[in-house]
Amino acid sequence: MSTALDSALNVADGALRTLFAKPHASRACPTVAGQSTHLSAEDKALSGALMRVNHVGEVCAQALYAAQALGTRDPALRQQFVDASREEGDHLAWTKARLDELGARPSLLNPLWYAGAFGLGLIASRLGDRMSLGFVVETERQVESHLDSHLERLPSGDHESRAIVAHMKQDEAHHASAAEKAGAAPLPLPVKLLMRAASKVMTTVAHRI
Repeated sequence: MSTALDSALNVADGALRTLFAKPHASRACPTVAGQSTHLSAEDKALSGALMRVNHVGEVCAQALYAAQALGTRDPALRQQFVDASREEGDHLAWTKARLDELGARPSLLNPLWYAGAFGLGLIASRLGDRMSLGFVVETERQVESHLDSHLERLPSGDHESRAIVAHMKQDEAHHASAAEKAGAAPLPLPVKLLMRAASKVMTTVAHRI
C-alpha cells in the first residue's frame, strides 16, 4: 500500500528528473521529410527563445499532471493524468533537444515554474475531479492558442521547430478532448482570466530568462 512517504518520494523524484535529468522520449521527434533548416543568427536566436518558452510549458505540464495525479482518488483518472504526462514528457525531450541544436539554454527559472505549476495542480485537485479536469481543458486550450502563435512567429525556414510545435499542438488538443469526455466542469470566467494572466507573465519572462 502506498504511504504518504512513498508519495512524497515519488513527487520529489519526478521533480528532479524533470528539472535536472536528460529527458528521453518514447516517440520519435517529429520531422519534415526532405526539409533541412538553415537559419541566420537572428532567426536562430528567435527560434531558441520561442522553444525555451515551449520547454518551460512542458516543465509546467509535468508538474501539473503530477500534482493532479497525486490529488485524485479515482484510479482511472489518475492513470489518465499519468498517460497525459507521459506524452508531455515526449514534448519535454523534443523541446530540450531542439534547444541544444539551436545552441539555446532552458529557462534559468525552471525550478520556480515547476513549483508554481505543482501548487496550481494541487489546488485544482482539491476542488474535485470535475474541476481538476476543467483545469486541464482550459490549460490545454490556452496552450493550443499559444502554440498557434508560435507557428506564426517561428522562422518559416525552421522546419524542425515547426514540426515539433505542430505535433505538440495535436497532443494538447487530444488531452483537452479526453478531459472533456471524462466529465470536466467549465471553469468560472475569472479563473480563466487569471490563468491567462499568469501564462502571459510566464511566457514573457521565459522568452528572455
